[in-house]
Amino acid sequence: MLGHFASGITIITGVCEGRPVGFTCQSFSALSLDPPMVVILPALTSRTWPQIARGGNFGVSVLAHDQQDICARFARSGTDKFSGVEWRTSRLGLPMIVGACAWIDCSIETSHTGGDHEIVVGAVHHLEADGAREPLLFHRGRYAHAVPVGSP
Repeated sequence: MLGHFASGITIITGVCEGRPVGFTCQSFSALSLDPPMVVILPALTSRTWPQIARGGNFGVSVLAHDQQDICARFARSGTDKFSGVEWRTSRLGLPMIVGACAWIDCSIETSHTGGDHEIVVGAVHHLEADGAREPLLFHRGRYAHAVPVGSP
């Protein structure tokens, strides 16, 4: 049943020992508008999240509909995920994926264990969006993308 809930796909990024690190994260949500906050849910088994968390900040790149290859690349362990991926540095010095449809700079506000995941609350410091890009979605075990309202 949970697979019937469509979700966007993000890449969560940070810097560890001077190099960019990141992972694919389907569990992302807005939490609060005032103050602006988001929630991410990295798995407790993630080897990348602890590297990012040590820095105290994380970036969120909301993937666009044509970035399935980037999603798959960042979902794999033990590879140089940024090799061949175009990225830029955010205001907080975090790697952001070029071509995404939105970018968010966050600091870690708090975190809690929730089952087999960590519930991380991030305070939003800066955000940007490219309104011309459609998001990459995941629904019932496969990729999808949003169809603009009024499209056939």
